[in-house]
Amino acid sequence: MKLLSKNLGWVVFFAALALFPLVVTNPFYTSIGVYALLFMASATSWNMFSGYSGYIALGSAVFFGVGAYTEALLALHWHVPANGNLFWLVPLGGIIATAFAVPIGWISLRVRRHTFVVITIAVFFIFQLSAINFSFTGGSSGLALPYITWSAADFNNPFYYAGLILVVFITLVSAFVRRSRFGLQLLAIRDDEDRAMGLGVQVTAIKITGFTMSAFAIGCAGAIYALFQGQIYPQFVFDPTFDVSVALMVFLGGIGTLAGPLLGALVLESAQQYLTATYSSDSLYLLLFGGLFLIVIMFMPQGVVPFVRDKLTKRTDLERAAVAANDVSSPSPVAPSTPTEVTA
Repeated sequence: MKLLSKNLGWVVFFAALALFPLVVTNPFYTSIGVYALLFMASATSWNMFSGYSGYIALGSAVFFGVGAYTEALLALHWHVPANGNLFWLVPLGGIIATAFAVPIGWISLRVRRHTFVVITIAVFFIFQLSAINFSFTGGSSGLALPYITWSAADFNNPFYYAGLILVVFITLVSAFVRRSRFGLQLLAIRDDEDRAMGLGVQVTAIKITGFTMSAFAIGCAGAIYALFQGQIYPQFVFDPTFDVSVALMVFLGGIGTLAGPLLGALVLESAQQYLTATYSSDSLYLLLFGGLFLIVIMFMPQGVVPFVRDKLTKRTDLERAAVAANDVSSPSPVAPSTPTEVTA
């Protein structure tokens, strides 16, 4: 009961997400929900490494694309029926993405932060060009997945709940990592890598492990995206704006926090999908997002979640101080004196 009351906010949040497609049945909004959940999972997974370690990765679209192509290639070559069986391939997309992350991390994490960013960008473009030019990926024509023919009225719901399961999973993993010894070592690397090394932290091994772990959920998100779209193209699954978007979502919500990536992805991706579909233009949401980020940078440089948390903590401390001051200033009741007996 104590654990439930402590995490009541999280329970309410995920319960609201679970009830959303049952209450809002319009396919337009449930499709926005699918995209939002995929980015919530990707942002949380990205933050689990980059937010905790301080190494900003701008090549995570590699794992998204690998997961998408794994889903498509396995579905086609294994002749998986166009039904719910396709969802069993989603974890394989995450596993293959994780396998690719091992050598990528081993190469890119041998350097420090700024060079690491450049290497991840270079690796991304290698994968994108490979997907465009290799024949087994379909080249620039992409790949078409088996066409799913279940009920049109509830078409989005299976994808929505698959995304929700992924979000719950990676949120629990991220919370566990943050509270574990491994997570403390990542945070120590973020604060001072040389000092962490001097204290005995196996810096390279910890960084590679964290980088590899973050690839799994992003690969699964790519696999679900491929199923939802029905057809994938290299320029869309290996999209450089994916990395920028995920990083901005995390920075907006609060990098290094648990709730920040979820909030940032939920707000930004939902707004982007809605504005793009409604006004058929990318210019409007880019203009609004630019103004939003200027406000956040000026007034909430640590992100929305840390800003609100600090304000609430400060307010609580002031209230406690005021109560303590009142207790000190108010006179304490004096016990009535008993008359003393005077003897003659």
